[in-house]
Amino acid sequence: MPEPPQTAVPGLLRLADWLDADACAALLARIDAGPWSAELRRRVQHYGHRYDYGRRTVAAAGAATAPPLPGWALDLAGRLAAEGLMPGPAEQVIVNEYRPGQGISAHVDCVPCFGPVVASLSLGSACVMDFTEPETGRKVPVPLAPGSLTVLAGPARHVWRHAIAARRSDPGPGGRVPRGRRVSVTFRTLADRRP
Repeated sequence: MPEPPQTAVPGLLRLADWLDADACAALLARIDAGPWSAELRRRVQHYGHRYDYGRRTVAAAGAATAPPLPGWALDLAGRLAAEGLMPGPAEQVIVNEYRPGQGISAHVDCVPCFGPVVASLSLGSACVMDFTEPETGRKVPVPLAPGSLTVLAGPARHVWRHAIAARRSDPGPGGRVPRGRRVSVTFRTLADRRP
């Protein structure tokens, strides 16, 4: 496999066309056949383990549970592990739907909850994700194209905050680029909880 492109954010890997257009369309159809939750301002699907947004933790056993990873998620989790992009198969998958004008505030995925690598696949519309280094405030805009995979490890996973501005278009090389419906599929392992 060729060396993946690095970015200005240490530990951030971007792989364009990780899925081709036909595979993206087929995956989006399978995702849309699943149950969506409207618990947030955006629609979501949780698999494997439910993330509790209020407590900022993975829901405890016996709490609101999530269905097991469906076949499409198991296949992609296996591919991520086989390609050495994640340390093992993902145990938790969250699907987020973003309509034009929707975003997500700056955050670091829960460090005590999830493992050292987080991978996210973009489907549907393109958008720009902003990465911010807390110490300096330096911001790095990262375009996310349909079919691209973004892998966060090291400082990109544990230090830099990432966000998607709530807007209807993004800056592009030739002017503003309108957003359409975007779906992200994020793969995570659980943090090691041994004493």
